[in-house]
Amino acid sequence: MFSKILIANRGEVAVRIIRACRELGIQTTAVFSKADRNSLHVKLADDAICIGEAPSSESYLNIPALISAAEIADVEAIHPGYGFLAENAHFAEICESCQIKFIGPKPESIRMAGDKNLARQEMRKAGVPVIPGSKGTIKDQEEALRVAKKLGYPVICKAVAGGGGKGIKFAHNDGKLISAFLTAQAEAEAAFDNREVYIEKAVQEPRHIEIQILADSRGNIIHLGERDCSVQRRHQKLIEESPAPGISQKLRRKLGEAAIKAAKAFKYENAGTIEFLVDGEDNFYFMEMNTRLQVEHPVTEMVTGIDIVKEQIMIAFGEKVSMTQDKVQMRGHAMECRINAEDPDNQFMPSPGKIDTWIVPGGPHIRVDSHCYAGYSIPPYYDSMIAKIIAHGADRQETISIMLRALKETIIGPIKTTVALHEKILHRPRFRQGAVRTNFIDTQFSSGKMEPISEEKVG
Repeated sequence: MFSKILIANRGEVAVRIIRACRELGIQTTAVFSKADRNSLHVKLADDAICIGEAPSSESYLNIPALISAAEIADVEAIHPGYGFLAENAHFAEICESCQIKFIGPKPESIRMAGDKNLARQEMRKAGVPVIPGSKGTIKDQEEALRVAKKLGYPVICKAVAGGGGKGIKFAHNDGKLISAFLTAQAEAEAAFDNREVYIEKAVQEPRHIEIQILADSRGNIIHLGERDCSVQRRHQKLIEESPAPGISQKLRRKLGEAAIKAAKAFKYENAGTIEFLVDGEDNFYFMEMNTRLQVEHPVTEMVTGIDIVKEQIMIAFGEKVSMTQDKVQMRGHAMECRINAEDPDNQFMPSPGKIDTWIVPGGPHIRVDSHCYAGYSIPPYYDSMIAKIIAHGADRQETISIMLRALKETIIGPIKTTVALHEKILHRPRFRQGAVRTNFIDTQFSSGKMEPISEEKVG
């Protein structure tokens, strides 16, 4: 096994990786920006190296600084976590050229999956259902109008290199399409330095269902069931759960088989996630593949008992996936609430600053993944997620009750957080019924102070 790993990330995911390494007997090197000097991952790692100033472009996205840190620490492998450089094929190539193992897929797999248009083409060849759309990227406004007319409104303009909800714009008519196309191009260029956009038919009120897969270098591929990620705001997930409520065994089997086909088409190794949209008639369509650890991986760990981060490390070392598909069993139900330092009553404005009070839940069937503590100051430079609360119960209703108890126990101040919003969501009848689509937040809550809309008004 590796003797030492560098974690090319920060915050909660860095802490998560350190814990897995410690249980495997692997030493860890943390990296940190000057703004993260007092972060928990720096305190928990065996050693830590400062790699630059606070802006991520000068630290966590600074490939020369990361490679220099890896060489100074004399590590054998780098785990990228998620975000930052986790899906950067160039970074994976540089790691390989420096004889440092990249704990993730091969660069060519990252590159193929990262090009959303190319990925769609590969899925068609593999026999995986794909949302109807343009066969390639859209060159100009006139072509956009022709494609949209052929598909029929509503349509979505999507960035080829998209991710994190950026470069995605809906259009319901010709007038809106031009604005959506130009805005998607501009967002894509600003976020990904790639202005290429393609167009898809919009699936009406879909569910966002994803399949976790594990694949080793010997051709073994398994899936660990599905996660429902339909509770979203502006394409950003708020709550995830596994198994997905109301999914039949037949659909679950089809989704799993399609995910395995997709992984084979990408010649995939390590942990990854195939994301699908599912309509009201149980038709499903490939959306994208995430070639990294997912933020919501704990819900799968809770229901399967499989440590996905340990599997990542062992696969990267050359080991086989630890079990065969017939040994994967899902027990009970798990749910994750992402706790962000944001003010839901003020357009979700970020709420950085010092945490004076940090009381997080405990007790049976609760897991909290976080990098925060009382006295910690949240820097304003990075993602606003400060914790993930994960609950596990015998069934979905018990899990909701456990999560509500956990949220009531959570006291974080004086910063603003999304704890109260999660409580409101879990109390909604439609959520309790499992009747959640990706438009749930828009239809169930007013846009101002995120107060629930009366059930009479939402139907």
